[in-house]
Amino acid sequence: MYKIQTLNKISAIGLENFPRDDYEVASEINNADAILVRSADMHSMELPASVKAVGRAGAGVNNIPCDELAAKGIVVFNTPGANANAVKELVILGLLLSSRPAVAANKWVAGLAGKGDEIPALAEKGKSQFVGPELKGKTLGVIGLGAIGAMVANTAIALGMNVIGYDPFLSVKAALALDRNVKISDTLEGVYTKSDYITVHVPQTNDTKGMINASSIKTMKDGVRIVNFARGGLVNNADILAALNSGKVAALITDFADEELLKCDKVICLPHLGASTPEAEDNCAVMAVKELRDFLEFGEIRNSVNFPKTFLNSEIPANGTRLCIAHKNVPNMIAQFTAVLGNAKLNIAGMVDQNKNDLAYALIDVDGKVEGDTLNAFEAIDGVIKVRPIYA
Repeated sequence: MYKIQTLNKISAIGLENFPRDDYEVASEINNADAILVRSADMHSMELPASVKAVGRAGAGVNNIPCDELAAKGIVVFNTPGANANAVKELVILGLLLSSRPAVAANKWVAGLAGKGDEIPALAEKGKSQFVGPELKGKTLGVIGLGAIGAMVANTAIALGMNVIGYDPFLSVKAALALDRNVKISDTLEGVYTKSDYITVHVPQTNDTKGMINASSIKTMKDGVRIVNFARGGLVNNADILAALNSGKVAALITDFADEELLKCDKVICLPHLGASTPEAEDNCAVMAVKELRDFLEFGEIRNSVNFPKTFLNSEIPANGTRLCIAHKNVPNMIAQFTAVLGNAKLNIAGMVDQNKNDLAYALIDVDGKVEGDTLNAFEAIDGVIKVRPIYA
């Protein structure tokens, strides 16, 4: 029986994919095998030694100490693309709100309450203060062309915009998903200097934090409109506010509220609504549950942020063992693994070992049971972080 602890309210449709005969799922549970989380902050949590994996029902993992968990052999999964359409739709709304001051107009019209029959004429007379440009024919710069960025780019093309994309890590899959009319820039400056609108879709890292700052804004068109539904830290608040006050930037639409930003009438802040649709929550939960099941039941890793993608296209041998070994990416590890099995006179039926930066992960199918002294021998190898046997 596997035990799953949930740290947030997780979609029931997703949780239904845990077979109740094999899984116990609860928000309070002892010795959990895995944790399923959405936005709860895990940085200060002390996890029991039983935890083998964390499934994030969403793409961002800023709330999870991924490196710290990796050092303990705990695999962190996310669900890239599962909420992409929800975020894409909100980004398109952000582009529209950056152009057409509908929020301010609505507030102004609400202030006419009580004026009775005068309202239609007053509304008609006052509408000129809420003029804004159309998206059609304008240039949108999309920074980051992953699942969300590609969908935004394609939708913008359908709306009649010109689109320039930038992504130094553009995958073949993402490139094939792009509309052929999306132009690719080799540099960020190529996006900044040509775009009337800019939307960012990159993770927050040491390299991207504060990427929208005084220096980058200086290279942008006057009156540029910026949309940020990725991570709040991508935009330097002090620099963007200075640019908004000077008129260099016409508007900022962001999913990340902040005290400074709320004081500026050229900023519209939303309460992190990007993936807040029932469809996205269901999709993310279903995907996260599948990832955790594949890992717990078969040792397979897909969509991990701290360990490499690793899987064997075969079943665990009858009466055999699948060894799941998290280890440091150093020379001679595989030779030591095979030596241990050789000394135990156990045959290897299949094996794969993949690495990601300083870490690696091996799956070894063995004809026979690996337990007792043989299992201890694996755990004693210098550089092995965690060994988990799965028995057929």
